[in-house]
Amino acid sequence: MTELRFPTSLGMSTTSTITLLGQDLANDLMGNVSLTELVHRMVTLRVPTPGQVRMLDACLLALADHGFTPTAIAARLTYLSAPDSVQGAMAAGLLGGGSRFLGVTEDCGQFLGAVMDKLPDLPTDDAGWDEAARTVMQEARAGKRIIPGLGHPVHKELDPRTPALIRIAREEGCYGPHLALFEAIGRVHEEFLGRRLVLNGAGVVGAALADLGLPMQLLRGFALLARAAGLLGQLAEELRMPVAMDAYLMVEKNAEFVDPAALLEGDDE
Repeated sequence: MTELRFPTSLGMSTTSTITLLGQDLANDLMGNVSLTELVHRMVTLRVPTPGQVRMLDACLLALADHGFTPTAIAARLTYLSAPDSVQGAMAAGLLGGGSRFLGVTEDCGQFLGAVMDKLPDLPTDDAGWDEAARTVMQEARAGKRIIPGLGHPVHKELDPRTPALIRIAREEGCYGPHLALFEAIGRVHEEFLGRRLVLNGAGVVGAALADLGLPMQLLRGFALLARAAGLLGQLAEELRMPVAMDAYLMVEKNAEFVDPAALLEGDDE
């Protein structure tokens, strides 16, 4: 009979010890390693530089909270319905992380990565990146596709996260080809669209995470990790200054019945 094996490089426990990544959790990691650094190490199995930790931390901060977004509202309403289930409220908010909210981080990173894979050589200056970006825009226009991370529903003039993230990336030596291409798209897209759109901060996060060498398949996971912290803050505020009941009652009191027969009239013609 073949012996069962379940290999792992992460956490292991005995009756009196806990190890993580091969190090003693209590004596080697706790008090010495930040959560941001630990996440980086668990995902990549590499010890990040201080600059990489600062960059990743900035990315997580950029996505932690953005006000009364659907993810926050879902968490608050779920907590209203089931105050005994913090985990349910957190999960409800995280399940709303999709293509319209939070998902752009992954979408943008993967989009830029796919472009990188097709480039024979990476440009060495802004002019070269601009030409690469023009090719991206031409192909997108021809295929009637949108560029993930280009534009924001609220920040029409500037997403304040964008210049901050780019500045930190440059300061810490974490500025790489994904950010370079995304910035170039920001410079040239008006030539093709006839209007200027902002570079969405969540998209910049996707580019920055890709430049950190984090797995493309897990980029949305980092967005969800950040938003989990934000949702905890939203639930704490719901305890201090509840709004979920008012939101529920506003919809309930303004609900209007529509006769199903009226909706079917057009289908019968």
